[in-house]
Amino acid sequence: MRVLVTGGAGFIGSHLCERLIARGDQVVCVDDLSSGRHDNIADLLGSDRFEFLHQDITERLDVEGSVDAVMHLASPASPPDYLRRPLETLAVGSRGTENALRLAHRHGARFVLASTSEVYGDPAIHPQCEDYWGNVNPVGPRSVYDEAKRYAEAVTFAYRRALGVDTGIVRIFNTYGPRMRADDGRVVSSFLVQALSGEPLTIYGDGSQTRSFCYVDDLVTALLAMMESGEAGPINCGNPQERTVAELATLVGEIAGCPVVTEHHDLPQDDPTRRRPDIALARTRLGWSPQIEIEDGLRRTAAWFASRPEEVAAAAADLRGGQLGAPHDAQPGGHDQHAALLAG
Repeated sequence: MRVLVTGGAGFIGSHLCERLIARGDQVVCVDDLSSGRHDNIADLLGSDRFEFLHQDITERLDVEGSVDAVMHLASPASPPDYLRRPLETLAVGSRGTENALRLAHRHGARFVLASTSEVYGDPAIHPQCEDYWGNVNPVGPRSVYDEAKRYAEAVTFAYRRALGVDTGIVRIFNTYGPRMRADDGRVVSSFLVQALSGEPLTIYGDGSQTRSFCYVDDLVTALLAMMESGEAGPINCGNPQERTVAELATLVGEIAGCPVVTEHHDLPQDDPTRRRPDIALARTRLGWSPQIEIEDGLRRTAAWFASRPEEVAAAAADLRGGQLGAPHDAQPGGHDQHAALLAG
């Protein structure tokens, strides 16, 4: 197959490109490198089955030759990124998704949208299943990401119903692993940065809010299963093992080999109190469930961060200085909103 991956130089996108190349596919990676990194795909550039296009898909999506599948992952995904770039986040979820759908329509290609558990907002139903419509604040600070993805889902189904495009939607829950940016503001990366730097771990609220963490290799397997299926979705893909943020902090401390010292701040606005996927559909329709235990995944991720001491030191300095993770009370668009780190 010849597969187009938007956001292919990002955290998840680069792992997907790598897996596609390893199994013998041709890959066209499209990224504007606004949150993705060239280093993530450096090892793939020597392959004659890999092509990198530096493009902003909100402006255009030009690809020569045939395309068999479009995997649409392009979007800021961590709270600091989408709070710092709200208009760009809305644009890639709307215009970018439409451009990717048009390309899939022209080529008769399978289209898979990487959506998010954020479409459920702060859920009133637990665990979250695909027929739950969510509890989302459409004008809150997080809405630029939540509503961008909700629109992306709507336009994906519109292309399916109106034009017959072969589409599928995956709702991705919290995913972690190597190639996460140390400064991306998500809870796993921030805890690891602080633990490896001997800093207190920042917890918002009392730490009782829950998340479910899926290792990136498992998530990529789910994306490939969706690409090869005829499922329309949406289908939840994540790890149903629920943990509190306080429990995660303790586990990170154990893996980093350091005593856990925490600092507590107020919860950010609209921060979900619970997050856990019901993956019954993924099991029955895709034959998928996560295989990698969080202890193993965190060790691999910690080792990856430890191999990048300068990046970790810079991120730790930002956390100390409040550039990431300051208490959240600002209006949308301000840098103070990096406080939403535990939402990622």
